[in-house]
Amino acid sequence: MPRLGSGIPLVGRGVEMDRLRAALRRAAGGSSGAVLIAGEAGVGKTRLVEELAAYARDAGAVVLSGRCVDVGEAGLPYLPFVEALAQVRDLGEEGRPARPGMSMLLPGPAVPRTEEAASEPQRFAPNHSNAYGIAPRREQDIGQLQLFDAVHAQLAELAAERSVVLVVEDLHWADGSTRGLLSFLLSRSRARRLLVVGTYRTDDLHRRHPLRPLLAELARLPAVERLELAPFDAADAHAFVAALAEGRVEEETMARAAGQSEGNAFFAEELLAAFTDEGGAERYAGGARGIPSSLMDVLLTRVERLGEPAQRVIRVASVAGRRVRHSTLREVCELDDDRLEEALREAVQHHVFVVGGAGGEGGEGERETYAFRHALLREAVYGDLLPGERVRLHAAYARYLTGRQAARRGAAAELAHHSLESNALPDALAASVRAAEEATSLGAPADSLRLLEQALRLWSAVEAERRPPGTDELTLLRKASWAAGTSGEPERAVAFARSGVQLADERSDPEVAAEARRRLAQALLAIEGTEDEARTVIARAWEGVAGLPPSRTRAWVLAVQARILRFDQREFAREQAELAVRDARAVGATGAAADALATLAILTEPEHGPERSRELLTEALEGAADAGAITVELRTRYYLGIHHYEQGRLKEADDAIDAGVRRACASGLTWSDFGLELRVLRVLTRFAGGDWDAGEEAAEQPSGRVSGTVSARLAAVGLHIAVARGRFGDAEQLITDLRTEWCRDLQIPLMAGSVGAELACWRGQPELAVARVRETLDWARKVGGPWLMAGIRLGALGVSAYADLAGSAMARDDTAAVERAVAEGERFVEHARRTAEHGTPRTGVLGPEGRAWLARAEAELTRLRGASSPENWQAAVDGFGYGAVYEQALCRWRLGEALLGADRRDEAIAVLRDADAAAVGLGAVPLREAVDRLARRARISLTSAGDKAAPESGDAAAVVLTPRELSVLRVVALGRTNRQVGEELFISEKTVSAHLSHIMAKLGAGRRGEAVAIAYERGLLD
Repeated sequence: MPRLGSGIPLVGRGVEMDRLRAALRRAAGGSSGAVLIAGEAGVGKTRLVEELAAYARDAGAVVLSGRCVDVGEAGLPYLPFVEALAQVRDLGEEGRPARPGMSMLLPGPAVPRTEEAASEPQRFAPNHSNAYGIAPRREQDIGQLQLFDAVHAQLAELAAERSVVLVVEDLHWADGSTRGLLSFLLSRSRARRLLVVGTYRTDDLHRRHPLRPLLAELARLPAVERLELAPFDAADAHAFVAALAEGRVEEETMARAAGQSEGNAFFAEELLAAFTDEGGAERYAGGARGIPSSLMDVLLTRVERLGEPAQRVIRVASVAGRRVRHSTLREVCELDDDRLEEALREAVQHHVFVVGGAGGEGGEGERETYAFRHALLREAVYGDLLPGERVRLHAAYARYLTGRQAARRGAAAELAHHSLESNALPDALAASVRAAEEATSLGAPADSLRLLEQALRLWSAVEAERRPPGTDELTLLRKASWAAGTSGEPERAVAFARSGVQLADERSDPEVAAEARRRLAQALLAIEGTEDEARTVIARAWEGVAGLPPSRTRAWVLAVQARILRFDQREFAREQAELAVRDARAVGATGAAADALATLAILTEPEHGPERSRELLTEALEGAADAGAITVELRTRYYLGIHHYEQGRLKEADDAIDAGVRRACASGLTWSDFGLELRVLRVLTRFAGGDWDAGEEAAEQPSGRVSGTVSARLAAVGLHIAVARGRFGDAEQLITDLRTEWCRDLQIPLMAGSVGAELACWRGQPELAVARVRETLDWARKVGGPWLMAGIRLGALGVSAYADLAGSAMARDDTAAVERAVAEGERFVEHARRTAEHGTPRTGVLGPEGRAWLARAEAELTRLRGASSPENWQAAVDGFGYGAVYEQALCRWRLGEALLGADRRDEAIAVLRDADAAAVGLGAVPLREAVDRLARRARISLTSAGDKAAPESGDAAAVVLTPRELSVLRVVALGRTNRQVGEELFISEKTVSAHLSHIMAKLGAGRRGEAVAIAYERGLLD
């Protein structure tokens, strides 16, 4: 009789398949998405996925698939991704550049990490001193980040060329690292041709199941949809059974099978098989045994029909899990090859086993595996084992695996599982420790944490002389704290670290105690509200080693203490950083020296100037690179970039930031804390410098609603360009969406609030602008943190909004409203002045950007009071002269307005022409329109007499653009990047670039923004 999935038509799933096909079409159109298919065991999730895979392959898509396994049988973290990405080789993709982290996932030795490289991950948030505030503190595992980045990049590359469907089945069994990688991929979904499909059992999800938090998180992502697969109704159940029977079974038997299946496809299949012989004859119709009382009986009846050798092999295989290698069965079953092969053949013929493909990596070179046809079948057999039989078989597997841990990945974790189940506690402890080390080397901190907790539970149950050599309880606690912190469980990280401190204090070794307290301080900093305790803990650590000679521990304690105190106790922090450098150099701790030098560069700048700070940062960068301390290196590159930015050296800042972004990408840390901060800073720098196309590319503006910290951060920083280019509708929607993400990261409200205020002013809504400024300031005060530079910017925007309100009130002769607006606006100016006194949170010195925004606030104050001062606006123009072309052009517009008010027309003409030229070059549509309105009111021509006059609108026919060129130009006029234009018009980015070159040549334009402006003037665009 045919089995499920072997050519049987898909019954009763038309609606579900329509949704899956629609999701695939959206992905093929460039909108990444995910579908999570939920349903009880046996309801047909795999069959539905198989149908989708066949449909996708017929449409030319690449389908990659992997399956999670029960945690008890899992030896290898990320198993479904190992299986899926191993299939990439079959596509002829071996020639792609190797990515850091991929070696941890695919077969081959894991790349070990040096102590310098792994000892100081990114535990402390960067602090944007240019306008925005702080990022969240969190610990990160570098190996895991590199692995995540490698998988993300691999899928992105594949999806750039064709549609990709990634299937991950049985998520209810996913290990913590797999769940983390899935969350990472889906939360960074962008406009790519990728569809992720996951399946999970709803009947396995108890209240505290670890998959539940992930499902709740993913449900908030706009690209993720859930598909509930319900059991068949009576008609569909009967149709399904009829399709299986193929007309060879009587109607009464089919009706019984369909009725007792309760709409479950697997149950229906097993019941039908139980009611009939393979030849189609009735087996139980009136037979002595009757109808099985439960599905368990049905499943076990299938096994009991087989010969004793086959039953023995099936029972042995059930202990291994759903899959087992042929070589393993040969050893554990203790059968000769002929009898084993005969037993396996019988199990396959009777549809208990299916022959598997890749069974994982094996040093033995053995890749042939057998798998239970359905997980429920394996669970039934395993559950039927007698207790003693189960212990004996687990012990047999443990004996087989002993000594084989180094032969292949995952064997140590399997040995730990089988040793524990067979009550061999010393062996389980040793194997758990080895498996935790392997999980760490594979970038799987969640799996490492589970194994370390298992080892800690076993520690006191194993006699001291039988514990594994080379480790102790304190080491396990320290590693468990680190694994908990890097796998997103900061409270548990603190708990393990506290236990470590208590144990270290019992040893009377000051260095051991100091190291334990350093770990506790780092863990505390990952939790909001524990900064004071972290300072106290690191101070105790320093007290313990202050009187000792230089050592690695002492150097790192000093470096960490300097970093923690750099905002609150700058002078003491500087002294500790200097001492850390001396200690580190004395003992060769290059990574600690680089870390302390980076902190010292910040702390010495107010006293010794920017040149000395740059020297220290350069020295720190060289040291971090020599030590292989990649996170220290990225932090230093970020500080170097923001240092140049604060000094108004935008070209140097852009070069330093680009180098940092490239380094993050090359090291597989694109999405690390400082990898992200470098990308955010690159958008801000390119916005300031006027390279808006590149800025939008770096911001990766989402095509739909945003969710999650990373997407929200990138979307928020991209708002600057969206508003400046006049995409008001998109920007307003994005600001609304971001409102739900404010609590994730202070930079999100600071950016969204300030840009939202600008947007409201452009749209003639000064009351809304004031409300947004106030709300943002209130939120920042409540959250706290070094957000001072944002206070100057927000103060200037607040007084600007009140100046608009005062002007409106003055026009309607509402004196009281004018007075209220002036009084409130003056408070915003005072706020900006007080904020400026503190300087930047990084150095305490106000840089060119801060001084420029303060100058603008003072200039807006004169506008608020009714007599806009040319001198103040000239100061603002000069302030932004360090390269902030848009802000400078905006101030020139206001300067021209002030000059006209002072009857200095000739000066105003020159200033307004400069502002117009900058706005045209940038594609700053709102600013250009504002300058144009002012010029028309003053009867000023924005084209100088010596310039070539633009053709009249009637001469538009002199320039002939093709229909495709007009289509491209219309979308470009909306402020879209080349990539976005291509996606909207379904052409490649290269083709868009070629069309733009032709358009600019025909119009005589040097830049795309200028081409749009000329097209408007000549009537080519309306």
